Amino acid sequence: MAPRVSLILLNFNNHHFTLDCLQSLQHLTYSNYEAIVVDNGSKQESINAIRSAYPDVTLLETGKNLGFTGGNNVGIRHALEHGADYVMLLNNDTVVAPDFLDILVDVMEKDHTIGVTGPIIYYFDHPHTIWSVAGALDWPHGTSSMIGLNEEDKGQYGLEPKQADFISGCALLVRREVWEKVGVLDDDFFIYYEETEWCVRAGRAGYKLVYVPKSMIWHKISIEQRATSPWAYYYMTRNRFLFLKKTRAGSQTWLNVWFEYIRTFMSWSLKPKWQDRRHLRSVMVRAIGDYYRGRLGRTA
Repeated sequence: MAPRVSLILLNFNNHHFTLDCLQSLQHLTYSNYEAIVVDNGSKQESINAIRSAYPDVTLLETGKNLGFTGGNNVGIRHALEHGADYVMLLNNDTVVAPDFLDILVDVMEKDHTIGVTGPIIYYFDHPHTIWSVAGALDWPHGTSSMIGLNEEDKGQYGLEPKQADFISGCALLVRREVWEKVGVLDDDFFIYYEETEWCVRAGRAGYKLVYVPKSMIWHKISIEQRATSPWAYYYMTRNRFLFLKKTRAGSQTWLNVWFEYIRTFMSWSLKPKWQDRRHLRSVMVRAIGDYYRGRLGRTA
């Protein structure tokens, strides 16, 4: 029998996305899977819509917004307690190719040193434009980036699985033993950088992390609207510092990161072309201050 895979979808007042994702899962060619929807404190109408459309899907209600970390951890623990061989985090604003899961599981079953895999992720509205192949870390500068971001797919990433520094939490398939050995997501992050830190843990525990170009999904994120909101910028800034601490980054990395933020603050203050970012200066100061004060988890 094929390994049992649990797919975890996190819902927070956007059931229209969740319903579309569940509909795409109905067409999977992989036979032995279950979808688990974790509702992260949505309004009742959102919960009712999912339960009505998919009464057989496991729906777990947290009762409050636990963030990307806490909500997914509820699903991960449930899946492991109920015998999952693999657990996948899957953004609810995605749709998947029918064979995407067959391809990922096949790669992992053929090589048990691989602990984590992920598909190529395209923009839903630009289906041949890549949002993420996988993630790369620049340790000297303390930065993370998406490989392939905004590139047209011309086959430049080949067909064979390749190792990466991290796999996006948008679609992250993990072997059971890795969750058991490495642990779940760190709730200190709440949202952003959590899968990056988790993947560093998995890699340091000896597991390979690979992206699989033959496996494909599409993400309903806008290619035009990538400007950072104050809310998102806060968590990205605070959690970048938290990531560096938890991964034990070196002193030179810390110096480079501090220099970057000082330079950015000055640019936003002095250069007219950055006047639309000036409102983020106070967000930056608050985010860094909260990190040093130990104000973690949900704060913004």
